[in-house]
Amino acid sequence: MTFTPTFCSLGAGILIVEPSFNIEDLPSRQQAIRCYQVTTHQPPSPKTEPGAEQSDQPSQQVSDKTPRTERGRRTARKLLDAAAIEFGERGFHEASITGITKRAGTALGSFYTYYDSKDEIYRALVADLSGKVREAAREASRPDLPAFAAERSALLGFLRFARTHKEIYRIIDECEFVDPQTFRQHYETTARRIAERLGEGAAKGELRADTEEAHAWAIMGMNVFLGLRYAVWSQDRDLDEVADLANDLLANGLAPR
Repeated sequence: MTFTPTFCSLGAGILIVEPSFNIEDLPSRQQAIRCYQVTTHQPPSPKTEPGAEQSDQPSQQVSDKTPRTERGRRTARKLLDAAAIEFGERGFHEASITGITKRAGTALGSFYTYYDSKDEIYRALVADLSGKVREAAREASRPDLPAFAAERSALLGFLRFARTHKEIYRIIDECEFVDPQTFRQHYETTARRIAERLGEGAAKGELRADTEEAHAWAIMGMNVFLGLRYAVWSQDRDLDEVADLANDLLANGLAPR
């Protein structure tokens, strides 16, 4: 069977793409080039020493794609912001690299300057969202606040963030199946921050002395579902009222005995 190939220039060679073939099904750009390059119009291969072993694995030398210029950081930021919308609206499996670059207003080649695959930008996005949640809670609080007031401020900061970034719930939830390790890390680090705050409150006598890790996970679970109900599903209640209600529950359950 014959077909008219589409030629896309990628790196050193020419990639032949059959019309029905989806390049984004490949794990990475490097594997696309390695597996589908044609031999015509390629530069001469570098000479190797006699007896030297040759590997068919992608080069590991170009692994750090952290932007080194302000322009690069702006482009990488645009790609992450666009990825949040693309994954949030379409989900991981339906989202595409082309969709991300279109939303970001960047060329397709710019994507591969910073990320090797859709999986990689997804993991970077989850880490980025986790960092934003942490900063939202931190900015809403102060180091000198009493323990219960600190928890109220952290919850309120999270609720306000979730109300303006509703896509975080779909992205994080789907991460359980796309990348279980990253999914678990997101919640473990969040619970660890809460546990640290509780430990500081207990040390100052503001919380009961037997406060432990399970309390932190219980608080996190409450916060997550309050966000789902009052920040994502609807906005029919003032977030300060929600934070006050949750804080009252904590005060009556974790007050010193």
